[in-house]
Amino acid sequence: MDKISKEKRSEIMSKIHSKNTRLEVDFRKQIWSRGLRYRLHYKIPGKPDFVFISQKISVFVDSCFWHRCPKHFRMPKSNQDYWIPKINRNVKHDREINALLKKEGWRVLRFWEHEINKNAEGCIDRIMNAFNSKKC
Repeated sequence: MDKISKEKRSEIMSKIHSKNTRLEVDFRKQIWSRGLRYRLHYKIPGKPDFVFISQKISVFVDSCFWHRCPKHFRMPKSNQDYWIPKINRNVKHDREINALLKKEGWRVLRFWEHEINKNAEGCIDRIMNAFNSKKC
């Protein structure tokens, strides 16, 4: 049972964005400043946060909560009948999208929000290395 009213929960959830989060925007600005040019929300399976079309590199910025980060994820104590299947579906969907994109010849890079917050330059280096490698 949720401890918060439906109205308050709706208000909270409405403030969660799936695109152009502060983390994504800041990360993209850093990437742009390094001279890398990308396309936003390109229409391929999984809707990556951005892609490098000529290199067929897709990049996802994954929230530690919504994608069940092994380091930081904590299952909510309330309303677990909703949260457990929801988070499990997200993780399963991520795996399916990774496999589908790889089958279509895309290289898939996923970054946890804590990785970007702690070491954005290292994440950008991984993207740059993907330009020079055959596999990710």
